[in-house]
Amino acid sequence: MSDSLATTRLDTAAATCLDPLAAVRTPGDPDCDVYLTGSVFLDIIFTGLDSAPVRGTESWARGMGSSPGGVANMATALARLGLRTSLAAAFGDDHYGEYCWDALEQGEGIDLALSRTVPGWHSPVTVSMAYEGERTMVSHGHKAPPSESAPGCPPPARAAVASLTPGTRAEWIAQAANEGTRIFADVGWDESGRWDPDDLADLEHCEAFLPNAAEAMRYTRTDCPRAAARALADRVPLAVVTLGAEGACAVDGGTGESAEVPAIQVEALDPTGAGDVFVAGFVTGTLAGWPLADRLAFAGLTAALSVQEFGGSLSAPGWSEVAAWWQSVQAVPAQDRAALRRYGFLERLLPAPARPWPLRRAVPTIGFGRSA
Repeated sequence: MSDSLATTRLDTAAATCLDPLAAVRTPGDPDCDVYLTGSVFLDIIFTGLDSAPVRGTESWARGMGSSPGGVANMATALARLGLRTSLAAAFGDDHYGEYCWDALEQGEGIDLALSRTVPGWHSPVTVSMAYEGERTMVSHGHKAPPSESAPGCPPPARAAVASLTPGTRAEWIAQAANEGTRIFADVGWDESGRWDPDDLADLEHCEAFLPNAAEAMRYTRTDCPRAAARALADRVPLAVVTLGAEGACAVDGGTGESAEVPAIQVEALDPTGAGDVFVAGFVTGTLAGWPLADRLAFAGLTAALSVQEFGGSLSAPGWSEVAAWWQSVQAVPAQDRAALRRYGFLERLLPAPARPWPLRRAVPTIGFGRSA
C-alpha cells in the first residue's frame, strides 16, 4: 500500500470513528486502551458451499476471501470500535506476513510496536470452509521462536484480552493485572477432556470470563448455560456465556446482577471470528461503563453484523455500520417496538448519519499490484 493511500484511509477513519471512551478519558490514562498478544494467521475463507466437502470429490465455493486471522480478529474488532489497540505478535518473513502487517498497521491503525517479523519463519495459515451456518477449519504453521513471544513486561493498558490455555499459566497476565490492567478472557476447547476449572489458573487474575455455552457447562458440570454462568460467577467477578443463536447471558458475581439478551437474527455468510467480535463489543461497553444488559446487546449486535461479511478480522463492523443498522432497523414498519427499545441506548452514542468510510474487506487475492 502506498503511503498516501494509507494516510487517506486513516484520516477518513478518524473523521468518522466514534471514541466510545471519550467521556471517561483523563490526562493520566495509559496510551493503550487494550493490549493483546497471540498468533497472527493468514485466513483463507471459502463460503457458499452447499455442504461439507466429500472425500474423493472436488467442491466449488461461490465465494472466497483472505484476511489476517488468529489474534488479528480481536485486534481489528477492537480498533474498528475506536479503542487504541496494541498487538504483540510474531509475523512471518514472507508475503503473507507482509500482507497481514500492512492490513493491521496501515489499514486498521493497530499499534504493532511490540510485534516482530521473524526472519526465515513462514506465516501460519488457516483455511476455513463455511457452510450450513457453521465452519470447518484446517490450519498449518510452525511455532514461533521463543524470543518472539509476548514481552516480559506488558505495556500499561486499560484492559487486555487473553485466551486461556488449560493447564498453562501466561506470566504476562498476572503482571498486567498487578499493574491495574483489567483482564478479559476466553478459552479454547480442552483437548485433554478434563474440563477442570482449576486448570484455568490465570482465571484468578481476570475481571471477566467469556466462554461459550458448551465450554461453560463442561467446566461447571451443569446442564444449563444460565446455571453455568451463575457457577462461574463464584470464580470470576463477571461471567458471560454466549448462547449462539439464542444470544448471551451474564452474571455479575459482585452485585448479583444478571442479564440475558437474545441474538439478532441475520443471514450468516461466514461465522469466522464472530466470537472475537462479541468479546470486543463487550470490552468496549465495559470500559465505557455501560449497564450490563447494554453491553450484552451491543456485543451481540456487532457479532451479528460481522457474520454478514467474509473473513474473521475484516468482517468486524465499525461505528458507521452500527449507525447504518440502527437507522435501517427503525424504518422497518413491522418492527417489534419492544425489541427496538433494547437498543435505544445507541441513540446517545452514535454520531450524526454520515457517509460510511469504506472498510477494508477480505478479497480473493492476497493483494493486487500497486497499479491495480
